[in-house]
Amino acid sequence: MRNPTAHKMKVLLIRHGETAGNLQKRYIGRTDEPLCNQGRQTIAQNATAGKYPAADKVFASPMKRCIETAKIIYPKNELTLDDDLREIDFGLFEGKSYSELSGTLQYQQWIESSGTMPFPQGESREQFVCRTVSAFERLIAATGNDTDCVAFIVHGGSIMAVLSAYNCGSYFDFQCANGEGFVCEVERRTAESDGTSDGTAGNAAPKLVFKSCRRL
Repeated sequence: MRNPTAHKMKVLLIRHGETAGNLQKRYIGRTDEPLCNQGRQTIAQNATAGKYPAADKVFASPMKRCIETAKIIYPKNELTLDDDLREIDFGLFEGKSYSELSGTLQYQQWIESSGTMPFPQGESREQFVCRTVSAFERLIAATGNDTDCVAFIVHGGSIMAVLSAYNCGSYFDFQCANGEGFVCEVERRTAESDGTSDGTAGNAAPKLVFKSCRRL
């Protein structure tokens, strides 16, 4: 087998700014909340301070909170939206807080499963990770070799889905606050290679390899 031709790029995974639901510690998935004033101010302050590296391409979830965040951080970049980058569907837990759900049988069962059970009338983690990683790979594949850095403005769950799928750690290792995220060095391979490698999704010959990952 021939060695792959590799293109290295930086991938930024950034969680959107705060919303009213975030401040109230509610499960906000399919609810299309905008940023709250505090969320807008924090993102703008971070951007002004140079927290977020420049990006050649910017991808985002189509939810208002992600679009607003992307436009504050990258006002001059064209924004590409992908519906499959939406947050997980929390089903019957949507819009509710821990205090409102605590003590209910369905919530207790979900907690005891370490979050692996599907949300009642919502998505399972497996379904969510599958659609999120598919969108991530599709968007990365569409970039050219002249692309040095791409930014994804997404949800907390989206970040956990991508990084856990590429063997960077376990799902909950990648929880991050609003406006925070990760900087990853990724190698995109354009041909099949010998053997296997850590940092790749699935069991196929690697196409994307995560070489490093650190918090912003």
